[in-house]
Order: sequence, then structure tokens, then C-alpha cells
Amino acid sequence: MSDCCDHNHNNAIRSTTSPAAGSLYTCPMHPEILRNGPEDCPKCGMALEPIIPGEADSESRLLFDRFLLALFLCIPVVGLEMAPMISIQMPSGSWQPWVECILSIPVVFWCGAPIWAKGASSLVNGSLNMFSLIILGTGISFFYSLTLLLFVGKIVPVSTSGDYYFEASTVIMTLVLMGQWLEAKGRTKAGSALRELLDLTPPTALLLTKDGEMDLEVRIEDLKRGDLVRILPGGKIPADGLVVQGNGFVDESMLTGESLSAEKSPGSKVSAGTMNATGSLVIRVNHAGGETVLSQIISLVAQAQRSQAPIQHLADRVASIFVPLVMIVSLFTFCIWMIIGPRPHLEHALSTAVAVIIIACPCALGLATPMALIVGVGKAARNGILVRSATALQNLASANLLAIDKTGTLTEGIPRLISIRSAGKLSEEALLALAAGAELGSEHPLARSLLHFAKERGVVFSKPSSFQSFPGAGVSAVVDGESVLVGTPEFLAGQNVPTSFLDSMKLQPGEGMTSLAVGGRLEGAFFFRDAVRSSAKRMVRELKSLGIRLVILTGDRRSTAEAVANELGITDCYSELSPAGKAAHITAWKTEGYRTAMAGDGINDAPALASADTSIAMGGGADIAKETAGIILLHPSLDGVVSSIRISRAILKIIRENLFFAFAYNIIGIPVAAGILYPLHGILLNPMISAAAMSLSSVSVIVNSLRLRGSRL
Repeated sequence: MSDCCDHNHNNAIRSTTSPAAGSLYTCPMHPEILRNGPEDCPKCGMALEPIIPGEADSESRLLFDRFLLALFLCIPVVGLEMAPMISIQMPSGSWQPWVECILSIPVVFWCGAPIWAKGASSLVNGSLNMFSLIILGTGISFFYSLTLLLFVGKIVPVSTSGDYYFEASTVIMTLVLMGQWLEAKGRTKAGSALRELLDLTPPTALLLTKDGEMDLEVRIEDLKRGDLVRILPGGKIPADGLVVQGNGFVDESMLTGESLSAEKSPGSKVSAGTMNATGSLVIRVNHAGGETVLSQIISLVAQAQRSQAPIQHLADRVASIFVPLVMIVSLFTFCIWMIIGPRPHLEHALSTAVAVIIIACPCALGLATPMALIVGVGKAARNGILVRSATALQNLASANLLAIDKTGTLTEGIPRLISIRSAGKLSEEALLALAAGAELGSEHPLARSLLHFAKERGVVFSKPSSFQSFPGAGVSAVVDGESVLVGTPEFLAGQNVPTSFLDSMKLQPGEGMTSLAVGGRLEGAFFFRDAVRSSAKRMVRELKSLGIRLVILTGDRRSTAEAVANELGITDCYSELSPAGKAAHITAWKTEGYRTAMAGDGINDAPALASADTSIAMGGGADIAKETAGIILLHPSLDGVVSSIRISRAILKIIRENLFFAFAYNIIGIPVAAGILYPLHGILLNPMISAAAMSLSSVSVIVNSLRLRGSRL
């Protein structure tokens, strides 16, 4: 799986797989920003977050503490201001605005210090954003009120002495802090998929000493290639390696999706994060830390979560002109109310200008795409679907033609023994025992299938006393004192074995055959077929229901390919294709206007995978196929193809909904805040209401994105 990820990105990610690292940080809204430590984003001012999240949620806790203090001080400020409106008589005197001012100072300037720092940075860098608008709104409200308080009757008319906005600036900052805290919590929850993957690896390992007499507990980041590690029953495997001692069963479902535990013995491969169900094992470490399969999966998920979908560019372009436009609208609103508004002019002009600035904060716009991607890609990862980029997701969501390789994708990719025909007096079990013994040293796929079938049936067979292989033809061996030949009819005929019995045996499309001779006499034949995957028929029906044209592209014989296509009800089937031929078909369909997707698992699929608008590789396939593909299915199941399409469409739907919420909210909110309803209905939007609405819009985007966690794949 190490080939699945960008080389430079992998090098960066590897340092984050240990607790000592975690030094690579990125911006939730601008994933192209990468820094070696926590700081603020130079573009939007948001706090950078670690690409690989840890258990600690320091930003969320800090924001929560500031929000609690702001809320505690905000309540009496609002109470003092609102008391007369609910018929509560307050003691007369000029002390009330001073109390409001004193209580507002720590809220606006200490609790809101992170907001001021980000806003000031955006103004200095010329990268205007939501924090620019927030500090302008709260700053104008507070300093306007402070000017009234300090200079009333001097340079400020006495008639305006009651028009203070301390409660507005305090409530606005409190609500902004609440929104920031909820956003941080939402992003923490959205990143839970990576933490779940990280938790699959144990923090420590039992390292065998050189004399092998004792086990030493060490941190997994201290493991290196060649170390011997003991894995106790029930323990998690800390690194990729080979079993050198012991026998047992390992639960590998997190990688393969196979519910049954895999038997392990000396020489078997094991992967980090899998669970040793039974038996004590000693493994030799081949890959540790950032080089393990699990680490590469984590790297891939993190890379996809911080990638940008093409639809994000729309939001970026809008945001780049939106903030300056809002400031112009706010200034225009202020001038209009000062010129033609009702008395008191300054109060109405200031209130509407601040309301426009606050309600237009583009928090929701900036979060619309990143939140949906973080949640959606994490959801996919938990279901064995690794997304390499957001572009692949968006392209897959709009695909209307899916080309599928046959072997290993629609079929199991492994020929299975389906029947045995006897040509003499030997029983099927006897034929199977002799053939399995003869094939014990063969590497041919049919030989492995025959041996697998014999073991499943519990057939006992002996090792051959002699063995000779004839590549492409068959094998010759001595089993239990008998001279045995296994191979093609042509091979047996070349060894002077009469094969007329086989002439009447016609193979069905997609079938293969090998024959057996004992002592120079033909004794039987074995028939094989590459079985269609159990989920293939259901997958084909679901793909058609999704409005996708399904096509088979394969290099196999026409008869074999058409047999599979007919069994699955696929009408478009192209066979006997070279790798270039597959790619040519994809290119032609793109020219016709189809939005193409390709699913395959072999080296011969790589050109077609690269040619398609988006590509899906089966995780058990060739590395070059996985390197070329935009989406990788860890589990060898075609359900993943349907699930990939469903999750891609769900993510794009959520992004569009989020963008709609953000755009619609601003389109409706800005005119109302500017006072467009005042001439007809006397309605003005208080800056505090604007702040609450602004925070609510961001929360709505977060909640809407988190719906993906419960979506059905």
C-alpha cells in the first residue's frame, strides 16, 4: 500500500505516526497551507490543526474556557441594558454604563483575544476574511460606546448619552466564541476516523532480547527492521512482518474485510493493527512506524481529507470578493442612514452598518466543503474505501458510465474446481488425492485451486517422491509409487497417453480443464471456472438503479467474457483487449460526452484507470493499479464500488446544501441588516441578532455535514 500515496506527502506523514511527531499542521479552510507547528493560517487566521489528530483537543478546551467566562460576564451586561424594557426599575444614576463598560472589556479584549489576533493579521496581510468583519463590528460598537461615555456633553451631544452598544459588542464576541468552539468540536468529531485508525496500533510492543530469554516492553516508534517481537494471544500486532515462531489465527478484517481469522505459521505475513486471536507468535519486523500498511492508509485518508474538491474553488472565488464587498456595503449603509435616515442618525447608521458586517461573516461559506469532506472521507475509510483526493470523489459523483475489468473484479480472479470426471475405476477422492500430491510443487493457478479444493474436502494426499514441471503444459510426479501426469490433453498425448475419452468433453464458456493419467492410462479430468463474485449480481442491479451505464472491458477470450456478462445481465462487453485498447475505449466514451469511471485491479488496467475521469482499484490488486486509481477498495468486495458512488454523491449533496445555506443566508441577511424592511415595517436588525444568526449558520453547516456519519453506504 506504500505505493498508494504521494512520495513527498508520505515522508511528511511518517513523522506524524509517532507521539513525538505530530508536527505537521494544516488549515481546515485552506488545506494547501502546511506548517511544522501550531500557528494561525496566514490566509484566514484560523488556528492550524494537526493533519493526524490526537486525543488532545486543546483548541476546543481553550475556546470553551474563554466562552464560559465571556458568557458569565455577558449576562449582567445584557441584564442591565434590558431591565427597563421588561419593566424592571433600576436605581437612577450614571453608574450603569460604567459597569457595562468594565464588564465588557475582558469579554471583548481578553476572551476575544484570539479573534482580534486573527482579524488584525488578516488586515495586515491584506487577506480579508470573517475575522476582519468581526473585529470591525465589535470594535466600532465598543469604541463608539466608550467615546460616548468619556466625552458626553463635551464633544458628544447630550442627546445621545443613552445610546451605548457595550451589550452589543459583548454579546457579539460571546456568540462568535461559541461558534468557534462549536466549529472546533465539530472538526474534532469529524476527524474521529483517523483517530480510530491510529488506535488500531498498540502503543507498546514486547521486544525479544538478543539472547531470547526475556521480553522487553518498548514503544512502537522504537522498533526497527529486523527486531523480533512477541505477540501474545489477544494482542494487537505493532508492525508489519513475518512470523518466525509459533502458530495461531489473526483477525485481519480491518484490512481484508474477511470475517474469518487467517491461520498464521512460520513464514506468514502479518500487518500492523491486526489482532492475534489465538496462539503466541514471534514476528520479525519488516516495516515499522510510517512504513506499515496501516500508516499508509492513515496517510491516504489524511491527504484526501485535506484535499480540495473542484466545487471548493467556487467558494474560494466568492469569498475573495465577498469580504471587501461587504465592507463597501456596510459603509454605503452607514452613509445612507446618516443622510436620509430617521433621528438619531448616528445611532441608526451605526447599528445597521455593524449588523451588515456581523451577519455577512463568511464562516459557513468557508466551512461548507472542508467539513463535508472530513466527515465523508472518514466515513468511507471506516468502510474500507480509501479516497486519494476530493477531485476523485466529485468526479465519481457525476459519473454516468462505469467500465469494469472482469478478472478479479467481477469474478474472484482465482479459478475454482467445479467438477471431476472419472475415465476409469478410480473414485473422485482417489483422483483428487493423486492430482493434489503431484501438484504439490507446482505454482500454476489451477494447481493451487486443486490443492485448495482437496484440503477443503479433507482429502489426504502424499508428497511426491519426484517432481518435474513442464511450463505451460503440466507436471510429472511419482505419488505413492505411481507415475502420475497432470496437464493439458496435448501434454498427455505427447507422453503417449490415449486421450480420446476427452474428445467428447466440451467446455462451457469460461471453463478450463486439466487431465490426469496414472501409469500411462487416462484416469480423469478436472474442470475449473473463475467464479463470479457473490455480490456481483446485486451490484449490477444497484448500479443500474443509480443511472449508470455498465461496461465490461477485459483481455480474456470472448466466450469467457460473454458468459460472465450474460450471467450478470450486462449488455456491453468488450473482450480480448490490450491495456492500450481498454484506455482507447475510455477515451472514446469521454469524447462522446460520458463522465467515465473505471474499476480494475491489474497492471493491464492501469492505462484505463489513468484515462478515466475517476478510477477505483481493488485493494488486493497490483500496486500500479492502486497508484493510478483515485479511490482504493481495501475489502475484496464489489459492494465497495456501489458504496463509493453512494458516498461520493452524498458528500457532493451535502456540500451543495452547505453552500446553499451560506449563500442564501447572506443574500437574505445582508439587505435585512441594512434596513431594507424599515421603511415598510419599521424593522431593524439588532447587531446581537446578527451575531446569533451568523453563529447559527456555521452550526447548521457543521450539523448538516455530520449527517454523513449516519448515512447508508
